[in-house]
Formats: sequence, C-alpha cells, structure tokens
Amino acid sequence: MSTPSITWQPSLGERYLLRLADTCLIHAQRGAEWCGHAPILEEDIALTNMSLDLVGQARGLLTHVGQLSGHAFDEDQLAFLREERDYLNLTLAELPGRKAGRDFADTVLRNLMVGTWLHLVWQRLQASSDAEVAAIAGKAVKEARYHREHAAGWVVRLGDGTEESARRMQKAVAALWPYSAELFEADEVDAHAVATGLGPARADLREPWGQAMREVLAEAQCTQPADCAFRSTGTRGVHSEHLGYMLAEMQSLQRAYPGGKW
Repeated sequence: MSTPSITWQPSLGERYLLRLADTCLIHAQRGAEWCGHAPILEEDIALTNMSLDLVGQARGLLTHVGQLSGHAFDEDQLAFLREERDYLNLTLAELPGRKAGRDFADTVLRNLMVGTWLHLVWQRLQASSDAEVAAIAGKAVKEARYHREHAAGWVVRLGDGTEESARRMQKAVAALWPYSAELFEADEVDAHAVATGLGPARADLREPWGQAMREVLAEAQCTQPADCAFRSTGTRGVHSEHLGYMLAEMQSLQRAYPGGKW
C-alpha cells in the first residue's frame, strides 16, 4: 500500500518559498539524468555536483516551509509526499531532458536560463525579512553564480563552435525560449513577498535577466526568438504532462517504504 499524500493550504509566503524550492528540486532531478551519460568525464562530475547544490538549496527551503506550515512537515515529506498539483516549480525545469532524447545543448541552455534566474533571486533574498531565507541565500548565491558561469561558457562554446553544434544550440534556444515568460509572471504571491520584505517580485527580474541572456546569446552567435503569447503555468500548480512521470519515479521509493531511512 502506498503512503497517502500530505495536504495543506500553504500561505502566500509559503507558496513563494515552495516555488523556489520546487524549481531547485525538479531542476536538480533533470540534471541528475546526466550522471554517467555526459559527453566528457569532467561534465559528468560537474552536472552531478550542480544537481547536488540544487538539492541542498531545495532541502533548506523545504525544511523551513515545513516549520512555517504548522504541521511539522520535514523535507522528505514535502519532496516525496505531495501530489503533482501541489508542486509549484517553473515549467522550464520539468521539461523532458536526456532520457527523452534532449541533447547536451538543451541542458546547458536550460542551466543558463534557470541558473541566471536563480542567481538574481538569491542575490535579492540575502536581504530577506526572513532571517532563515537570507541565510540560505547567502550560501546559494555563490553556487548559482558558478552554475550560471559554467552554463554560459558551454552555450558560447557550442553556439560559436562547429556548424553542427551551432545548429543544435539554436534549436535549443527556439524550443526553450517560450517558457521564459513564466520566470517573470506577477501575481498575489509576489505582491505579498514584496509587501512583507520576504523577497523580490519575479517581474522585477525581467530586465537584468534579459540583459544577461542577451550578452551570452550574442557571444554565442545565437538569435534570440521574439516574445510570444504562450504562457506556461507550473508555478500555479498547472503542469506539463512531463512532471507526473518524473514524480512517479522520484517518489517511488518513499511511497513504497514510508518513512524509510538510510
């Protein structure tokens, strides 16, 4: 018999933190798919280590949310015992990766897009009114800076490389760019975070993120797509068809052996 899911109605502040925690966790899960499969040994280690960084960031936030919730949830319960609709990650993080045939260009571009966004978020969260969040951000911002720089180096290397690598990088840009709009959607969760000093509104990150991405794409000789009307909705709990499959795999052990400890 599988373990029943946990349910509660997160506050606006808890939803704000879950959006960040879930994005880190799901992005880490996709990155971990490259363990043992990266094109060179150094990247196999680098991608795995960056995924571990992201898991650490998610753990800190999930532990804190569990304490704030009033239900004494721990990080494992929040990671493994919530349903798909309760996850609030960016859709960009859950899109299919290596296992679905996406290539290395797709991965490094996604790492750049999410890493640049996370770096900006963590920078601002160092001044959060929540002391625990500020402490988590103080460590995470250093990791995010490296993640962004590492991904940027690969995007330029591939985009300004051979004809084939340039083609694949431009293909990745065209496929992933429509999901970037969700990084800057404004809603009541962000308004609450700004009003309470918890953290920045996503909309305030649009210009610095856009400038950073334009610089890298220009150096990589890649064409930035025009904005489109499409809007993904993962941070509202409405996901693509891909997240459910990922969660089924990610949560299987904990649900089969509830409360299991190594």
